[in-house]
Amino acid sequence: MDYAENILGTIGNTPMVKMNKLTEEIDALVLAKYETFNPGNSVKDRMAVKMIEDAETAGLLKPGGTIIEGTSGNTGMGLALVAIIKGYKMVCVLSDKQSKEKMDILRAVGSEVVVCPTDVPPEDPRSYYSTSKRLAEETPNSWYVNQYDNLSNAKAHYESTGPEIWKQTDGKITHFVVGVGTGGTISGVGKYLKEQNPDIKIWGIDTYGSVFKKYHETGIFDENEIYPYVTEGIGEDILPKNVNFDIIDGFTKVTDKDAAIYTRRLAKEEGMFLGNSAGAAVKGLLQLKEHFTKDDVVVVLFHDHGSRYVGKMFNDDWMKKMGYIE
Repeated sequence: MDYAENILGTIGNTPMVKMNKLTEEIDALVLAKYETFNPGNSVKDRMAVKMIEDAETAGLLKPGGTIIEGTSGNTGMGLALVAIIKGYKMVCVLSDKQSKEKMDILRAVGSEVVVCPTDVPPEDPRSYYSTSKRLAEETPNSWYVNQYDNLSNAKAHYESTGPEIWKQTDGKITHFVVGVGTGGTISGVGKYLKEQNPDIKIWGIDTYGSVFKKYHETGIFDENEIYPYVTEGIGEDILPKNVNFDIIDGFTKVTDKDAAIYTRRLAKEEGMFLGNSAGAAVKGLLQLKEHFTKDDVVVVLFHDHGSRYVGKMFNDDWMKKMGYIE
């Protein structure tokens, strides 16, 4: 008989799917690493397991403890699934720009959800960074995950996602394109792929309102680059330790409007019902098309599922209110 011991045994080994309609103007073969097949419907399941297992080994997380994390929703979901199986309590701290669906889903899997304002700097006591740290200090027998600076995040992708992509493309991959938030996925996958073939190009998708692209190009952390944006799960107003800028060959920035429109186009033209960062990734891919030739194999990673954005990008009223559609 073929079965997993529990839901965590189904994480990883996600499919690779050829892109067709939306990438017609790109000469290369474009393949999507389709991470929504993970049980928590996102790539973050991989690093959630790794971070918790490493914390247990290090004695940071003890039996019956409480896991506390600031999340845009997907990491929280992955951590919540691991917490259920391993018997921990879970507290997720989100900013108020995250979709209602994400908050409801986290509550559905038994997490306590704390909501913080988006439009405050990271050091503000009300920010979701500061709030999660404070809750961890105040809660007995708790562990603050800190996915931004917890290097088990990137390690998870070095150990699983990178090798899967290499194997699925038979080592023929030439470019890897992915949205960058905590930096774990791009840094872990990028490190593994470049060790196999240093000529592979690693491209990050950034958003307007985030510091990554300018910092990568100039080494300057420019606070003028930071302002509120709508796109979820990518971009940052901090420099997480998981972002290894040396591995990344370049960034391209995608607007909130383009990310939203291409999220909808993925569903209607490719049958791929995916999250907001997937729309940003496809638009970024098209912006980079002059970098690809007909012999290239380009892998784009899609992080999460469309069900988390039904009230936003997939809602006509919301799209009209934002001025994204007529």
